[in-house]
Amino acid sequence: MRVLVTRPREDARALAGTLAARGIESVVAPLLDIVPRAAELDLASVQALLLTSANGARALGHATARRDLPVLAVGEATAAAARAEGFAEVAVGGGDVAALAELARVRLDPDRGPLLHVAGSAVAGDLAGHLGAAGFSVRRVVLYEARAATRLPEIAAAALDAGTLDAVLLFSPRTARHFVTLVAEAGRGPALRRLRALCLSQAVAEAAGAAEWRALSVARRPDQGALLALLEPATRPSESGD
Repeated sequence: MRVLVTRPREDARALAGTLAARGIESVVAPLLDIVPRAAELDLASVQALLLTSANGARALGHATARRDLPVLAVGEATAAAARAEGFAEVAVGGGDVAALAELARVRLDPDRGPLLHVAGSAVAGDLAGHLGAAGFSVRRVVLYEARAATRLPEIAAAALDAGTLDAVLLFSPRTARHFVTLVAEAGRGPALRRLRALCLSQAVAEAAGAAEWRALSVARRPDQGALLALLEPATRPSESGD
């Protein structure tokens, strides 16, 4: 099996290793380039850090030497990146913003200080809104920017032309929309009819649904493990064809 990985390069490298261990070949074609952004990071009164991406975890690790604050991570991949940066107290949410907010409500106290959400310039979901309704004060600091590719990477175009791909892994609505747009602009839209679109969530599937696919599948949970489970033959009967 051969799949297209569209994640930013550092995330894609780790994912390709995971896939290789399962005997699956990857074509790595990042659609987003992660660019650090300078920002003033005031942690004096913060009771906990909220991370909604592995890129945020890595950016935070570069932005401060402090490792004493508790971290609440949206999912396992983000938690692993935070631990790799040296953060020891890391709790893991259920894979999306709503689950992360629920984790914060259970573990934290609104009266013990604000929460700091480390994020990119573009965010999905309303984490501050969820937590604000529970009485928390949430600040957001932008430590990186995810810049979108302006055209379909040549390696992806070549793989589509050769017909050697079985599936595309899509982790975010933004990436899914951008991939579909770039494929259409490159004149490769019909090639998607031979591929399965494997989507992290229903929101991702809705963004990918603008194209015609051989099949479109949604992970049972919004985490990488559930997404990769879609590559197993046993999951294929539950797919929804497009």
